[in-house]
Amino acid sequence: MSQIILIVIVANVLISYKGFNDLVFFDKYKFQVQKILNGDKIRMISSGFLHADWAHLGFNMYALYLFGDLVISRFSTINFALIYLASLLLGSMYSLYQHKQEYYYSAVGASGAVSGIMFSAIMLYPDKTYSFLFFPFIDFPAYALGIGYLVYSIYGMKNQVGNIGHSAHLGGVIGGYALTLLLRPSVISNKPIMIGIMGVIILVMFLFGDKLKLNK
Repeated sequence: MSQIILIVIVANVLISYKGFNDLVFFDKYKFQVQKILNGDKIRMISSGFLHADWAHLGFNMYALYLFGDLVISRFSTINFALIYLASLLLGSMYSLYQHKQEYYYSAVGASGAVSGIMFSAIMLYPDKTYSFLFFPFIDFPAYALGIGYLVYSIYGMKNQVGNIGHSAHLGGVIGGYALTLLLRPSVISNKPIMIGIMGVIILVMFLFGDKLKLNK
């Protein structure tokens, strides 16, 4: 495991553990729309190092471990950190935009940052295959995983599926996709059609994302 990934995981574990045992600390640094709109901007970043429970923390850190080294292998440590933090921030910004009228909406987790790293890895290695616990005998190519993840996240945001910050996932994807293209534009040649399809989906979501949510 790369040193920067280990540092990020340790930071998430220590800060999340503090939040598990200190509700005042947790409430002070979680993402909450009203507090952020009132000027408490640190929550846009700090919420990305807090988690709801050990399972939530473990899933995000496992995903970071799974995809992080692929990104590190093609980028410098500084660029990896840039993608991670920018995706975290964009995830928070997109969540704030989507939920700006819901003053008591709150969220925690590194999902936005990890989504950015995951999409960067998918773009760098679109032919790499993955298998999952629930589908152990099926190998999914990375680009299919990316498109599926986008479609599910958009569906989840529209239908408010589960207690999941789908808007943070999508904001993080924007960060990972855009920064990977900016830092290594040659990735377009890997799978131009699939990367183009993902780009179109992201662009449509970015332009019309506020139309996706169900009317209450």
